[in-house]
Amino acid sequence: MIVLGVDPGIANTGYGIVRSEGSRLDSIQYGLIETAAAAPLEQRLTEVFSDIGDLIDRFNVDAVAVEDLYFGANVSSALAVGQARGVVLLAAGQRNLPVRAYTPQQVKAAVCGSGRADKQQVAHMVARLLGLAAPPKPDHAADALAVAICDSSRASLAEAVAYATGARA
Repeated sequence: MIVLGVDPGIANTGYGIVRSEGSRLDSIQYGLIETAAAAPLEQRLTEVFSDIGDLIDRFNVDAVAVEDLYFGANVSSALAVGQARGVVLLAAGQRNLPVRAYTPQQVKAAVCGSGRADKQQVAHMVARLLGLAAPPKPDHAADALAVAICDSSRASLAEAVAYATGARA
């Protein structure tokens, strides 16, 4: 199964593509979609939408996992992240791909065993779980890989439970 993990944002959208085969996880590609601050919002959203669609198509993605929106003190920033998240969902929806969302705490718990892990702990564990020589950079890409790992581990668990209960032939 190939999962595209996304850490959405207007200026920087992190992405990470992870392949899972049984309990083995491999990083296929990760990086950052950056948009120009001077560009109009609609152009920035179009760029995120287009680039996510290209990644889905190029890597034959089976599912998209996205980090849930976190409402902090900055409401305008949360709205912008929500708009970027929306175009990611649209790109997946147009391709009839399942989209699953995870809170930051769920992602941290899946990757580090604790929902209170800091960014450095998450990046370090992402590198270990994927067999990377060093923690992935930038942080948004590491976060996106963590989201993909979270989804891959939950999907594997769901398949195992379905198989064990006879819900799947």
